[in-house]
Amino acid sequence: MVLIEKAREVAADFGGVSSRTGLADVGVQRHHIRKQVSRGRWVLHGRRTVAVHTRDLSQSELYWRAVWETSPSAAALDGVSALLAAGLKGYDEAVVHVSVVHTRRSVPVSGVRLHKIPRRSAGEVIGAGVPRVRPAIAAVRAAHWAVSDRQAALILAMTVQQRLCSPDQLLEAAGKVQGRRRRRFVRDVVKDVAEGAQSLGELDFARICRRHGVPEPVRQKIVQDARGRSYLDARWACGLVAEIDGAGHRWGLAVTDDNLRQNDLVVSGDNVVRLDTLGLRLHEARFMGQVRAALLVRGEPNLTNPE
Repeated sequence: MVLIEKAREVAADFGGVSSRTGLADVGVQRHHIRKQVSRGRWVLHGRRTVAVHTRDLSQSELYWRAVWETSPSAAALDGVSALLAAGLKGYDEAVVHVSVVHTRRSVPVSGVRLHKIPRRSAGEVIGAGVPRVRPAIAAVRAAHWAVSDRQAALILAMTVQQRLCSPDQLLEAAGKVQGRRRRRFVRDVVKDVAEGAQSLGELDFARICRRHGVPEPVRQKIVQDARGRSYLDARWACGLVAEIDGAGHRWGLAVTDDNLRQNDLVVSGDNVVRLDTLGLRLHEARFMGQVRAALLVRGEPNLTNPE
């Protein structure tokens, strides 16, 4: 009974699970574990993870299992899993993501997405609690590992919006992490999230307009309102105004979805179309199609064929 109590004390530090090594440190050996498992009191969750209960594993227990089973001395939660462990809200991910430097030994584990990385920067991993990569680096990696551009943009935006890292930290991380996929897209979205509408300069928006056969606006400027939100104000001679919001003032990608819906009403009514920097990255053709339609019904004479 003494050993059982010691095992429970050890497991309590990890939510109810322990590694075999942790149990061995207090005298609980393999044959003790085997006995408790055979009696239906404990459950094995891999080669190294022992639950001193029979319920389903909690999220924190699943995180410990992922690290212990993959590479106990080298693995760390990464990507969206590291962000969730840091407190990210409003995002779900069934798979646990961990990273391991490619030169370290690791094994594949069910329910775990293993990412081999070239190196770790100094101080990258937070050691208190389950080992996890700091939010800024985890967010940039998650964006590179995402299944779509929309998911990548959502993760980057939410990380800053929920203050898991600062805009400057995200910019710095983007300079360190070189993913294999969507490098330019991630770099541009990080600038959108960190810098707001300033990241979409006058020349950039003018180039987008030309690409879609839309004449350049009569006047463009960066404006700072009372709430601190920056936007790019673009006007055409026919009276249409486009306001381009920065990425940081609304939750997730809600502003993009709202803008697309609201702009559908502009053709027959309002004189202002609303765009956002992330929306232009994700849905450029749809947004600029709305701008073209709004200009057309207002008699804009200088529309040309899209490139």
